[in-house]
Amino acid sequence: MGRRARLGLVLFLAALWAGGLAVADEEGSQDESLESKTLSAEDQVKDHSTGTRVVAGQIFIESGKSDSQSEDEENFHSQEEEKENLLEDLNSLEMSDLLNKDLEDAEIQSPVLTAIGGTADGEPCHFPFLFMEKEYAECTADGREDGRLWCATTYDYKKDQKWGFCETEEQSNKRRQMQEAEDVYQTGMKILNESSKKAQKKEAYQYLLKAADMNHTKAMEKVSYALLFGDYLKQNIQSSKELFEKLTEEGSPKGQMALGFLYASGLGVNSSQAKALVYYTFGALGGNLIAHMILGYRYWAGIGVLQSCESALTHYRLVANHVASDISLTGGTVVQRIRLADEVENPGMASGMLEEDLIQYYQFLAEKGDVQAQVGLGQLHLHGGRGVEQNHQRAFEYFNQAANAGNSHAMAFLGKMYSEGSDVVPQSNETALQYFKKAADMGNPVGQSGLGMAYLYGRGVPVNYELALKYFQKAAEQGWVDGQLQLGSMYYNGIGVKRDYKQALKYFNLASQGGHILAFYNLAQMHATGTGVMRSCHTAVELFKNVCERGRWSERLMTAYNSYKDGDSNSAVVQYLLLAEQGYEVAQSNAAFILDQKASIVGENETYPRALLHWNRAASQGYTVARIKLGDYHFYGFGTDVDYETAFIHYRLASEQQHSAQAMFNLGYMHEKGLGIKQDIHLAKRFYDMAAEASPDAQVPVFLALCKLGVIYSLQYVREINIREVFSHIDMDQLLGPEWDLYLMTIIALLLGTIIAYRQRQHQAIPRPAGLRPAVPQQEPPPEHQPPQ
Repeated sequence: MGRRARLGLVLFLAALWAGGLAVADEEGSQDESLESKTLSAEDQVKDHSTGTRVVAGQIFIESGKSDSQSEDEENFHSQEEEKENLLEDLNSLEMSDLLNKDLEDAEIQSPVLTAIGGTADGEPCHFPFLFMEKEYAECTADGREDGRLWCATTYDYKKDQKWGFCETEEQSNKRRQMQEAEDVYQTGMKILNESSKKAQKKEAYQYLLKAADMNHTKAMEKVSYALLFGDYLKQNIQSSKELFEKLTEEGSPKGQMALGFLYASGLGVNSSQAKALVYYTFGALGGNLIAHMILGYRYWAGIGVLQSCESALTHYRLVANHVASDISLTGGTVVQRIRLADEVENPGMASGMLEEDLIQYYQFLAEKGDVQAQVGLGQLHLHGGRGVEQNHQRAFEYFNQAANAGNSHAMAFLGKMYSEGSDVVPQSNETALQYFKKAADMGNPVGQSGLGMAYLYGRGVPVNYELALKYFQKAAEQGWVDGQLQLGSMYYNGIGVKRDYKQALKYFNLASQGGHILAFYNLAQMHATGTGVMRSCHTAVELFKNVCERGRWSERLMTAYNSYKDGDSNSAVVQYLLLAEQGYEVAQSNAAFILDQKASIVGENETYPRALLHWNRAASQGYTVARIKLGDYHFYGFGTDVDYETAFIHYRLASEQQHSAQAMFNLGYMHEKGLGIKQDIHLAKRFYDMAAEASPDAQVPVFLALCKLGVIYSLQYVREINIREVFSHIDMDQLLGPEWDLYLMTIIALLLGTIIAYRQRQHQAIPRPAGLRPAVPQQEPPPEHQPPQ
């Protein structure tokens, strides 16, 4: 008891020590929600001291520091190190002895297995035991044809023949069934991962279906999502719901998150935001990142919960940490955001997707030795996107061809591929360094940045911060985002240069303008903690949200788009709805667009109200078309009552905030008709003119509207005046002089003379020249010359 008491005291003091160190954490970290604390150790947000380290340009910050604090930072660190060293010297021997003794006593013993049946029923198993000249430290099925696990109750089984089963027959059957299910699952996953053909993937899902029928949890997760989205299985919302409910009962975070999605979107169940929030919370508690992302968006936008920037920050930061940690030197996959509404309304506008004919043309050029085509195709296959699947093998081949032709860009990207390593290209710092040096010597910024990384982390060369800084500066001067990012990280951490948060902020901003994910992440960390800038929770959340939307789950945007293009609107809308729950604006607008076209997966009476909901969410994120759609829905009464005042508000917001020509035109029409606002023809003309100035496409409809407005204005003016009163007030002598009647008679006489002369000229005959008679057929006599009538 004494030793256990001492152990408790030691652990209590250690907790107090850790708590004392945690007091210095910034205010935002105090609001960390329960969700992030229940994740496994590797999923938790790591605590880092103020002397943060950088991994591939990623900074980790826990406690914020102002500019004034940075001046005394080095002294503070040295004092803390002295304290830690002193405590370590004083307590190392005593604490280690105490902990060693007490931990031995407090060691958790594994439960003692008792033999069932056999020759030693009820006796404890003995580990290790000797059987067939081999020692076993756990139960085994060796020596048995039925596969049941057994153990010996003495060391030497051959000598004593004392044994028993480790499980009942029922447990044995269940274990064998689960092992069989695992084998079937692994077979299906192997086919799924190794094949790219649709037929083979469908075959893989047949194995997964079989494993799911045998209650294999991971197989049920895969199958339930496939049924939900219609991926290689026929879409069946009801069957997927039943599987999600079963998974939820077993505590699966994926099942909980998906069930929350069904209740949030009202698919297969009656919509309930309260139930959705409960299931999302449980999914987040289980460590599901998508559930965290959904909760982050809900707290940010105030959907079903009270709006809380700090809560949103907690969820988004946790997800962003995982996304940032997955970013490699070669970068992640490209997120293709295609808005269906823009494609329909502007068919000629480029969606960013490359046509198959164009890709084949580039491939033809590459085969003919066109270096630029080789480099371009290499980059497309390296990152994926624009209708091209990620394929490192083809990327390597194209880069290799271009590098052999002396292209520095291809050499640099080969260096990145060797530095990162993959299934196609083995990791090799030496080979990467050779390519980086060749590219850098030719002034290529990608090669300079890669060479800087090699010197910064000692990859194939000794660590040299000065050379790393030099190469990053050269790359940054040429506008290469990796160079800007790494330069910002060096200034932030004070590696090779004096710590300078303003310079770090400058280079992170430059890299973020180039779209680098880690630049957004680092800026978010700085704004979240107030490091080098004023703390701004709102800015930090927006930046973290941007990072989270670059995660692997963003690939479903293209999957949904392809489903829509293939004519499967139901599959597309479900995928877009899940992404919309995660806060993707493009998914919200696309889901609303498909629902607007009366998607059959929801009831006919529910399409407009649901579309209105998602148009509203997309509009709140700044999408102009969505804001105009909200005005249209309230103007025509789609999914809501006709409300001209609300429609007018939405059009005005789109006009003022996004300068939309369509919104300006609609405002002009409402002013013209007096809908939702007092009729004012002058304001109507003003808005029509503004629409024409905002967009050349609006000039023709504006011209027609102004013509109509002019006619209406003239008729209105004529109605409002009295003609007789007008003429009675006109003094012709004063207006035209005393001889005005003579002028008028003269003008009338001239007009009459002109008309008479014109009429007479029309009746005069024009003589035809004799030599220019028309030819006539021989069988008909020539017509007689008739005098003019």
